[in-house]
This record gives sequence, C-alpha cells and structure tokens, in this order.
Amino acid sequence: MTILITGGAGFIGSHVVRLLVEKYPNYHVVNLDALTYAGNLENLKDIEDKPNYTFVKGDITNEVFINNLFKKFKFEGVIHLAAESHVDRSIKDPLAFVKTNVIGTMILLNAFKNLWENDFENKLFYHISTDEVYGTLGQIGLFTETTSYDPNSPYSASKASSDHFVRAYGETYGMPYVITNCSNNYGQNQFPEKLIPLFINNIINNKLLPVYGDGNYTRDWLYVKDHAVAIDLVFHKGKNKETYNIGGFNEWKNIDLIKLLCLQMDEKLSRKKGSSERLITYVKDRPGHDLRYAIDASKINKELGWKPSVTFEEGLNKTIDWYLSNEDWLANVTSGEYQSYYEKQYG
Repeated sequence: MTILITGGAGFIGSHVVRLLVEKYPNYHVVNLDALTYAGNLENLKDIEDKPNYTFVKGDITNEVFINNLFKKFKFEGVIHLAAESHVDRSIKDPLAFVKTNVIGTMILLNAFKNLWENDFENKLFYHISTDEVYGTLGQIGLFTETTSYDPNSPYSASKASSDHFVRAYGETYGMPYVITNCSNNYGQNQFPEKLIPLFINNIINNKLLPVYGDGNYTRDWLYVKDHAVAIDLVFHKGKNKETYNIGGFNEWKNIDLIKLLCLQMDEKLSRKKGSSERLITYVKDRPGHDLRYAIDASKINKELGWKPSVTFEEGLNKTIDWYLSNEDWLANVTSGEYQSYYEKQYG
C-alpha cells in the first residue's frame, strides 16, 4: 500500500509518520509537507533514511502539483493532517485558514476522486479534524459524533467546512472516507505557540505565563502518541463513512493545568516551590473564546478497542522531560533555525 500523509513534518503528523513507517515496512509512506513555520523535518531525522519512507515538499493548495503527485504515486490511502490550526492566528488572518483548510482539502479530495473514481475498493481518504467544530459546552455534557456543528472561530469554521466537504464527496461520488475529531494534543515536538510547550519554554527562560481571561476555560487533553495509535486503528479498522471522536478523558481547567505544569517544572529544575507559579499573569481574553470542550470517546473504545495509555499527569511528565532533554531543538524552533534543515538535507 502507498499512503500519503499530509502535514507529516508537523507535530501530530510526525508521530503518525514514524509509527506507520516503523510498523508497516511493506507500506510506502509519502510525507507531504509545505514546511511552513510549524513543519520541521528534524522531527523525523531518525527515520528519514528508511527505504519505505519518502519526503516531498509541497503545498496542498497547488492543484497542478497535487494532481501530478497523485498520478505519480497512485496513493491508495490518504491521511490528511495538513492544516492551519492555531486559533489566535486564525483571528488575525482568517483567509489563510480558508485557503489551506478548505481549498487545500478540496484539491486533495478531487485528486483522490479523479484517480480512483472507477475503483474505490480498498481505498480510503482519512480526514483528521478537531473537537472545536462542535462549538462550546457549558459546565456539563460531552461532544459525541452526532453533536451539531457550531464553530465559533475562523479556525473551527474552516475545519467544519472541510469536514462537510469530505462527507459530501462520500455521498455524491461514493468515495470511501473516515473522519476523526480530536481534542487538544500535547507531547513531544509540539511547536511552542501552543499552551504547554509555550509555557515550558517560558518557565525555562523565566518569562511571564500569559493566561487568557480568568483561566477557567476547560479542555480535554490527548497525548500525541496515543492519538497516533488511534489514527492507525481508524485507518485500518474504522468503518467507511463513520466519524470517531478521539479524546484523552482528561478535562482540565487551564489555570489548574498551568499550576500543575509549574509544580512539575519547579521540581525538575530544582527551583523553590512556587517559583514558576509567580510568573502567571492574566491577559485580555481572546474574541469568541469557547468555554469548554470535552469529548465522549466511547465509540472508538467500544468499536476499535482504543483508550489512552497514560494519565494526563504521566503524559505531562514525559512531555516536560522531553523538552528539557531537547533544549537545542526548542532553541532552534523558537529562533527559526530549524527551517534551514531542509536546505542542508535536500539542497
């Protein structure tokens, strides 16, 4: 089988690429990434010479390029992870999110449909989405696969749109697909614009920890390696035209998570207890900030046998240890030096 993984040099994508390359030596895994600010080939240095792995630099919004790529490799499976994903960036530049998340997905769908429209047997388009398409929850309740869409940010609206197009191609053209909607991911190799790596980096450098509003926004947290395992399961065993919610069963208010992070960092850096917590500063809330996300992941547990392998405390501990052991990676990412890796490696 030849599989295309889009966004495979990014945070989640790199863990999925590594898992599939190592687990399925008879698969040819093609990693397509535009290597924008969050794509980093250094995330995959350990597998870049594997015979069943190919990296291709390219943009999913380039229709001619994508069509030629599909004709060349004849991908039997697509795992579509490439996306603009940071809410704050979507507020500042919503059109960039429409271009990548909507138009880019459409171009991939068309290329896949045009390649296999007369023979969809044993083919699959797997679209990875987010729990943010469901909007916000109150103090109680969980998102299920049948929860109505109610996106509140340009990011979540763009992902909701792409979800709808995937389903439309399934119904209109008979194209086989699966969709998963995941909760907040955390773990190794995450670009430090997201909360956990940002705050780890700030604590290391004794910088302020900016907390939106009152800090009582609640999120469900999913360890990225557990997410990669779930993606593998859904790709191989998920039912055609089904949606699966993937969550970590780890609801945390932002302020409680941050205080736990501060406590663990103080211990690991041999700092006086409470040193990091004093860096917390409350800042103006962002527009349209959703109060609470929480996923009911019982469907994927019952049908495919998936469940998280670690508690949040365990996963956070592993995550902190990785960043502290890879401060060069963190320094390269925050300085932008990692972007030179492609030129050094590929010329």
